[in-house]
Amino acid sequence: QDGMSPLMEQMIFFHDHTLMILIMITMMVGYTMVSLTYNNLINRYLLEGQMIELLWTIIPAITLVFIALPSLKLLYLLDEMSNPSITIKSIGHQWYWSYEYSDFKNLEFESYMSLYEKTKFRLLDVDNRIILPFLIQIRMLVCSMDVIHSWTIPSLGVKLDALPG
Repeated sequence: QDGMSPLMEQMIFFHDHTLMILIMITMMVGYTMVSLTYNNLINRYLLEGQMIELLWTIIPAITLVFIALPSLKLLYLLDEMSNPSITIKSIGHQWYWSYEYSDFKNLEFESYMSLYEKTKFRLLDVDNRIILPFLIQIRMLVCSMDVIHSWTIPSLGVKLDALPG
């Protein structure tokens, strides 16, 4: 799915960045393996040099830094929450979810999967959809009553695991 939030766009950019680094590493290792297979010449300094050992230790470390810095930036952006305007408590049950808008009195409902109706999204659609406001900070509290559940909105880059308790 296409990203519908700036954070999801950043996750897609990070995925593409990391994938390009992995493609370059794979191509370089593949080229080295093929050239060593078809080359009968041996460089005596390549086998006993300390400089080459230093290089093949430093280059992977630099590569890991190029992956780690954007990853840490993205983790910081994903975890940042400043002054949420609304709090929604989501409780996973065996076959349904129950939602409570804790900022309002007596505003709670249950949401069951559409199993037998002929909907466009079978097993992905529900009878009572949660209503989320637009362009405000929302705090989601997710827990479970029985087993581990997963609450997700893929296009927003949100995936929360609900644990019992």
